[in-house]
Amino acid sequence: MIWWCCIPILFMVSILLPITALPVAPGNTVNLLGTSLEKDDGKILQRSKRGWMWNQFFLLEEYTGNDNQYVGKLHSNMDRGDGNVKYILTGDGVGSLFLIDENSGDIHATKRLDREERAIYTLHAKVVDKRTNKTLEADTEFNIKIHDINDNEPKFSKDIYFASVPEMSDVGTSVIQVTATDADDQTYGNSAKLVYSILQGQPYFSVDSDNGTIRTALPNMDRETKENYQVVIQAKDMAGQMGGLSGTTTVSITLSDENDSPPRFANRKTQFRSPSEVGAAIGRIKANDADVGRNAEMQYSIVDRDGQDIFTIITDQNTQEGIIRVKKQLDYERKKTFSFKVEVTNTYLDPRFMYSPNPPFKDDAMVRVTIEDVDEPPVFSRNPYIIEVHEDTAAGSFVGVVSAKDLDADNNPVKYSIDRHTDLERLFNIDSVNGTITTLKALDREMSKWHNISVVATEISNPRQTTRVPVFIRVLDVNDNAPEFAMYYETFVCENVKSGQLIQTISAVDTDEPLVGHKFVFSMSFSNPNFTIIDNEDNTARIITRRGGFSQREMNAYLLPVVISDNDYPIQSSTSTLTVNVCACDSGGNVQSCNTEALLSAGLSTGALVAILLCVIILLMIVVLFAALRRQQRKKEPLIISKEDVRDNVVSYNDEGGGEEDTQAFDIGTLRNPEVMDANKLRRDIIPEMLFPFGRTSPIKDNADVRDFIHGRLHENDSDPTAPPYDSLATYAYEGSGSLAESLSSLESGATEGDQEYDYLSNWGPAFKKLADMYIGKDTERET
Repeated sequence: MIWWCCIPILFMVSILLPITALPVAPGNTVNLLGTSLEKDDGKILQRSKRGWMWNQFFLLEEYTGNDNQYVGKLHSNMDRGDGNVKYILTGDGVGSLFLIDENSGDIHATKRLDREERAIYTLHAKVVDKRTNKTLEADTEFNIKIHDINDNEPKFSKDIYFASVPEMSDVGTSVIQVTATDADDQTYGNSAKLVYSILQGQPYFSVDSDNGTIRTALPNMDRETKENYQVVIQAKDMAGQMGGLSGTTTVSITLSDENDSPPRFANRKTQFRSPSEVGAAIGRIKANDADVGRNAEMQYSIVDRDGQDIFTIITDQNTQEGIIRVKKQLDYERKKTFSFKVEVTNTYLDPRFMYSPNPPFKDDAMVRVTIEDVDEPPVFSRNPYIIEVHEDTAAGSFVGVVSAKDLDADNNPVKYSIDRHTDLERLFNIDSVNGTITTLKALDREMSKWHNISVVATEISNPRQTTRVPVFIRVLDVNDNAPEFAMYYETFVCENVKSGQLIQTISAVDTDEPLVGHKFVFSMSFSNPNFTIIDNEDNTARIITRRGGFSQREMNAYLLPVVISDNDYPIQSSTSTLTVNVCACDSGGNVQSCNTEALLSAGLSTGALVAILLCVIILLMIVVLFAALRRQQRKKEPLIISKEDVRDNVVSYNDEGGGEEDTQAFDIGTLRNPEVMDANKLRRDIIPEMLFPFGRTSPIKDNADVRDFIHGRLHENDSDPTAPPYDSLATYAYEGSGSLAESLSSLESGATEGDQEYDYLSNWGPAFKKLADMYIGKDTERET
């Protein structure tokens, strides 16, 4: 059996105790030898030898000695001291941290150990015979536990903490809790037992020594007096005893604002000068509040009744100033100064401080406003004016008077005028001095019942000060129009009509408007043997036949004069003629035929006949103009009269050329600028073979031949009397001078045609195939 032995100084005191009460220190295995004890009866008792095995060693951390630190000793009962026993150690840190003497069993630590890095190591020990390598003691596990020493100071999680607490808080109000940690062993000794204390921040704050809670220590701490506090907290281990390690942190504490300060006016009296315009801002008044944010928002109000009626005050939300504005129109001439009281209160009140010993949470100030005398425009005595005038008033008659006055202290004179944009017909005039309105023309109520004009009053000394007032002139009716038929009546009487039969009901209208309404009287200017009129006394009348047996042959129409009178003063009357046409009717009284004059008069009016005649004339003019244009077009001669025309003709060859790739067949740019012509540029669709070498002549620098050709053709067209009158396009083909093939035209080739060979045309490619077939074919026919 392996015996463990450790003899640190900490446990050697155990050996001095009596054997019967021998305590065994952890980590030690003590070998007790057999002992003899004598009983009272004289009998000797023998105590057999036995062993206690402990499986744990203890080792202090942070060893500072120069030698290896001794841990303990392993000893086996099989070790006779002859050197044949070998101790073997395995497990955590063996070889690097822990070494064992294989002969003696002594264990040493080679490095300084830190409990905070690792607190316990597990190792295994066994004993073998050196000669046979036979295991004498089985593998046994034991631990080496690192004993803690106070080598770590407390640490806070933050270097600086930020906290806030409402101002005016009660004593003991919790602010924040700060906590420190200690890496030392919590279960061994006081190395990790912390005590909190305050190093800076008294007497305003205190800290709980056990849990680090910071609390207020003074009552009525006012933010307006001091807002920020720096508190230093210390955490010390070893229960705060001397020799313990400590750590500190800083807590920044801010007193948050509460609405504990009332607003106060810096000036108890304020004076302003005010314009008289409604809505004008006359000034700003400011109260101070030591609070901030929402607690500093204020409301202003006018307390006096007189001031409330004339002025109003609002709060500028950005500056918390009271803006005083004019509520009603001010009149310097009536009252020059106003005095009123303005009161200010906080918008949001805190009930905790409303009844504090401090003054009430409101303040007031006196405001004195002096009205400025501004140059105001004239003021009319009435607005608007309504004037009545009879329509029979002659030009130059009196209509009415308007009056305006300058209410300023200077009382400047005023002149009057009519805005002619409101009197385009110039019916009225006004005296510029006294404001008397007169007529310039006679008024007719039947043309316009109301006339709305604008009169302008202007200060003579300051023409910019003007005032306008509407003047409504009502034209009163005068009975100056006679009644007349309400409409055009188409009246007929049948030849077979009987006496006393109704043939027409008539009514009348009057443009006048009497106060009691219209009342018309119908009568005949003289007695009529054929017809009579009966007044219905409701502004209508009936036309009745007095006999029968009318005949178209005898008379096809009768003219019946009807006198219509009104009942207004003076009485107006008129005579209207009613035309009664005689018509042939059936037994049911339906018209079958009337005379031609009657039909024309009944069918179409003179205006309708004139309109029809104008339409017919317009149609005839259109037809004549169209015929003239057609005739002129037939007289136009064609551009080319015959094939013998001296002008060039366009000859069309059905030749497609070289296709889309044939871009070199003809270049009009050569005519425009011969200097840029590339002498070596060749066609891409054929391989030219020059039968006859030649030398190209250089182009003429100024293109005189092309210019002369164009000017000649232009002159011919301008002087041609048969040319069309409209613009036309004439196309000419001009080869210019120096052409290799010279002219290809056959017009002038009659003399030399038989002496020229055209076989080389067949070698010029598909573009000249048609031309080659024409000329080579002629040569063949001539030879045959």
